Amino acid sequence: MKKLFLILFVSIFFSCNSQGKRAVVGETEYQRELNAVYKDASKSPLKKRDLKKFKGLDFYPVDSSYVVTAKLIKTPDTPFFEMATTTDRKPLYREFGVLKFTLQGKELSLTVYKSKEEYEDPKYEGYLFLPFTDDTSGDSSYGGGRYMDIYEKNILDDNTIVLNFNNTYNPYCAYNEDYSCPLTPRKNHLDVAIKAGVKDFKK
Repeated sequence: MKKLFLILFVSIFFSCNSQGKRAVVGETEYQRELNAVYKDASKSPLKKRDLKKFKGLDFYPVDSSYVVTAKLIKTPDTPFFEMATTTDRKPLYREFGVLKFTLQGKELSLTVYKSKEEYEDPKYEGYLFLPFTDDTSGDSSYGGGRYMDIYEKNILDDNTIVLNFNNTYNPYCAYNEDYSCPLTPRKNHLDVAIKAGVKDFKK
């Protein structure tokens, strides 16, 4: 009888405990993974007061029309330059290439970058930096622009690569001014409204 009572007690305890935990929300695996990071106090850029009430980031509806194939025109031997940030920090980047693609009936282009750190640190090998602003910036999306992670290994033999604007994210500065974030170069403004990916954070 005691053993049965103990089993019931443990079962009820863990059942209540699991119900008390907040489930990770998100429409796609990318959204759930991003929300999991922001929910984790050891990794999250959120301030303590924002983390306490955090349920999930706000995203535009997932839209397959914002998944495009881009042609990469590489720009070899470009010099490193100091990229402006939200602080006095000036990280060194170089232009890796220009991505050309069609979206909403318009021919568009974005410059993709690679930092000096990415050349020197093995853990960043193959990582490319793609910041952009668009006609939603400062309105429904973060005014400083959004980022997209792309990788050299995903560039096909014909120098094309898939860009998924649903999988974009804000720089940490959108959540906490203590971070230092690269500012999107003016040449990377898109004259269309990219209603995909993460929205601005409402503090």
